[in-house]
Amino acid sequence: MTISGKTILITGGTSGIGEASTRLFAERGARVVCASNQPERGQALEAELVKSGHEVAFFETDVSDESSVKGLLWRTLDRFDRIDGVFCNAGVWGKGKVTDFNDGIWDKIMGINVKGTFLVLKHAIPPMLEQEKGCIVVTTSVASMIGFPEHALYCASKGALESLVRCLATDYAGRLRAVAISPGTIDTPMLAETAGGWSQSLEELYDDVRGRIPVRRLGEPVDVARTAAFLFSDEADYINGTTLVLDGGTMALPPW
Repeated sequence: MTISGKTILITGGTSGIGEASTRLFAERGARVVCASNQPERGQALEAELVKSGHEVAFFETDVSDESSVKGLLWRTLDRFDRIDGVFCNAGVWGKGKVTDFNDGIWDKIMGINVKGTFLVLKHAIPPMLEQEKGCIVVTTSVASMIGFPEHALYCASKGALESLVRCLATDYAGRLRAVAISPGTIDTPMLAETAGGWSQSLEELYDDVRGRIPVRRLGEPVDVARTAAFLFSDEADYINGTTLVLDGGTMALPPW
């Protein structure tokens, strides 16, 4: 299950799942382009991994802005000549019901989670098609299948991405693969953000959640990174147009 020598572009590559993926892919021999809107973290991550002998490039990018995305793809191809895989992982969360949303919240969540994915793929797919082979992996969430309270826009955005993955698989059949990874409760900065405002401390909340997940632990960002690395490998060549749920068994739980 090797990704050695493959050029893989990761959005949201400096935090949580993205950072873990940047590190793991580099350690497994991939040429990694790490993109995010966190320049200080990105530059430090690039410097650390390059010093360790890995091929990593960080490019500051706003995935919701098409000119920024065009620049990302131009710099990626200029640096590594090709793109074998794209990991659309950039995402944000926002709290609220349908009645709470406004244009600002809509533009933030849908602009990054959905439009950002469309823009990256709009400009990454043509060079991949020229190679006649490539793989797209998209981070979704079990929020696409569960009606989490006050997560209306976030849940809707993740559901949209899972529908998109199915369309990608059919639109580019025989040339590109597309797969969604749907994480459950992963110990990331975004999870900590969603846990704010409760009467319990963060650690108390996490202890409670650990006891409810069948594997009896929170997911770690590297769990998702390992799964993505497998999907980008040639051994996963028959996995296409589907969603791989990575939740420690959470979706198997009955509601009582």
